[in-house]
Amino acid sequence: MRIEIWSDVLCPFCYIGKRHLELALAGSTHAADAQIAWKSFQLDPAAPRFPQMTNAERLAKKYGRDLAWASEMHRDVTARAARVGIHFDLARAVPTNSFDAHRLIHLAAASGLQDSAEERLFAAHFTEGRNIGDHVELQAIGDAIGLDRHAVSELLAGDRFAEDVRQESAEARAFGVRGVPFFLFDRHHAISGAQPIEVFLEALRPASIQSNAETPS
Repeated sequence: MRIEIWSDVLCPFCYIGKRHLELALAGSTHAADAQIAWKSFQLDPAAPRFPQMTNAERLAKKYGRDLAWASEMHRDVTARAARVGIHFDLARAVPTNSFDAHRLIHLAAASGLQDSAEERLFAAHFTEGRNIGDHVELQAIGDAIGLDRHAVSELLAGDRFAEDVRQESAEARAFGVRGVPFFLFDRHHAISGAQPIEVFLEALRPASIQSNAETPS
């Protein structure tokens, strides 16, 4: 079973959705058959790498609300993450640009470290308050997951995998995807959003995929 996941490492529901899928796989008899491929999707391609506002200010501006509302949204999503063992510190999260982080994930995929890159980038952003748009931080993350240091430096100095990131985002939009996470099982059954673990368990059943052909159009 091939599971493609369109995700942005700046998306809290993508991190929660990742954990929901992992917990479902842990409780499924078909986990050994699962092959996961992470796909790039940027929620805000125009975001600056070095922001001039806090995460709460960015959220309030995006939705035309006040800071009290943004703080309440942060409390809600933090509580939701905690239920699956993830610690969010959204007051420290840096609302940066994720394009180069996605390129790093592509580099990691070539070494079989794609999932490690996703997890490390999520934790760096949501738990540790690191700017994952900063090349210094991306270099350190590459080092931490075991990528070749010179390869990471070359990646960040150039534009390798840039077209791959754009193509994967375009592919998602061609499917009609406007938000993430978006999970596609064997190109037939789709799940949008960080759905409950039970929804993922059902999707992992081969019979479910065969009887629920929901190929995005």
